[in-house]
Amino acid sequence: MTMKFRVERDPLGGVRVPTAAYYGAQTQRALDNFPVSGLSAPAELVTATVQIKKAAAEANRGLRRPLS
Repeated sequence: MTMKFRVERDPLGGVRVPTAAYYGAQTQRALDNFPVSGLSAPAELVTATVQIKKAAAEANRGLRRPLS
């Protein structure tokens, strides 16, 4: 099976990204240049991060801050 690619561009130029990928040029460059360990974050850390981000979003909504 042949993998299909699209070309994504950023300030460094074009880079081939798998067609099915939900990321762009910068993430592809990081994957190409830095080895991925295969390790994942513990579920508790993921849950805590989501809770912090949710609390920040709710606080900003309460202050009527725009998303950015």
